[in-house]
Amino acid sequence: MDGERGNSQGRDKSGGAEMAGQPNLIAPSDVPALSARFWVLVVATGVLAGFAGAALMVVLHAAAHLTYSYQSGSFLTAVEQAGALRRVVALAAAGAVAGIGWWLLRWWTGPGGSEVSTALWRHEGHLPLRRSLGTAVLSVVIVGMGASLGREGAPRLAGAALASRLSDWARLDTAHRRLLAACGAGAGMACVYNVPLGGALLTLEVMLGVLSLRLALPALATCCIATAVAWTVLPNGPTYQLPEVGLSMSLTVFAVLIGPLAGLVAVGWVRMIRIAHDHRPAGWGLLVAPLLVFTVVGVLAVPYPELLGNGKDIVQLTFSAQVAAPLLVALLFLKPIATAGSLGSGASGGLFTPTIAAGALLGSLAGQGWAHAWPAPAAGFAVIGAAAVLAAAMQAPIAAVVLMLELTRTIDALMVPLLFAVTGAMLVSRRLDTPSIYSVRLPAQ
Repeated sequence: MDGERGNSQGRDKSGGAEMAGQPNLIAPSDVPALSARFWVLVVATGVLAGFAGAALMVVLHAAAHLTYSYQSGSFLTAVEQAGALRRVVALAAAGAVAGIGWWLLRWWTGPGGSEVSTALWRHEGHLPLRRSLGTAVLSVVIVGMGASLGREGAPRLAGAALASRLSDWARLDTAHRRLLAACGAGAGMACVYNVPLGGALLTLEVMLGVLSLRLALPALATCCIATAVAWTVLPNGPTYQLPEVGLSMSLTVFAVLIGPLAGLVAVGWVRMIRIAHDHRPAGWGLLVAPLLVFTVVGVLAVPYPELLGNGKDIVQLTFSAQVAAPLLVALLFLKPIATAGSLGSGASGGLFTPTIAAGALLGSLAGQGWAHAWPAPAAGFAVIGAAAVLAAAMQAPIAAVVLMLELTRTIDALMVPLLFAVTGAMLVSRRLDTPSIYSVRLPAQ
């Protein structure tokens, strides 16, 4: 689509009046021609985002190692071996680090936010560098300690902040600044998940709200450069290992039916995030709330250690069909609450993997019942659910499908079922005028 089409979407009656409040559905002003000078900044942004993403993942791994003696492989295994008491103490410590750390950071850097979405849609791509990098480091530290938040928030923020600083140095106009900051954010996420194409589409579909050749080229360039740079430190394989899944009419019919249900789950998840974000503490409350909420999560992790971390191990277990139905029900209920509660306590973190985890749990649970009537590969159910919930929660169907392709590298046979499920989920979420998980975190105007 082009800029004019994007703006018409924002005014379309089918979306209702609320569509105008969904920033990533409104295309930005047309970006002027990209000069050679701008392309130099694109390359610099990709390199800086790649190094920043790799460095943040090293910090995350170090925090996990110090907290749970984690070395490699499954984070869940290290958490289980650490014992129940250590989980509670670790989460209480993470809450203390979060509360004290962000309170001190706000005192040191002064007023101003460090949310990528707010910077792109409200502040013309401006991000304070010290505040943003400090927030990113604190975010990956608490995720490494077991906080139920996504790890992608930190590299997205760091990439966007570094791009913003480059824009200051180059004195870019608003349109180019927003584009470069969005590319930096997409590149930061792309490099830590090894998803260059998905990161570029996330930049376009979610952060800029427009698919345009002129915008696509710098987005692709920054994401590819950042991913290649991060390979010097991070693994270059898929994030999830998926067993072979063949073509199946059972999965196709299942996808048609699960899509609308996944859309409803995504709507509930987005509304939960909105409530959590609206009730984030201020002032001295920021010192106390994370400690209390994280300690509660630590207590819940005594019987359910899967709650700790961003949810990557939950997704892998559902893809491998290693979770029984009672545990699926418990985690489908508790994991979103733990994540929303952690965010609502004032902590900063991502929602990408927790959203995938919610969808995978839904798909796996529904699939276990469906398989009794019409058998199909168990991994397919989880992947379909994950893609559908992710698409509806991000309001980005194309990016969601491509991201699942890159995260697993083995779901070609699931393409048609995936598209059916994503379409059904998107229709329901759009019918209910549901914004994305990024839009609901915007401050009130």
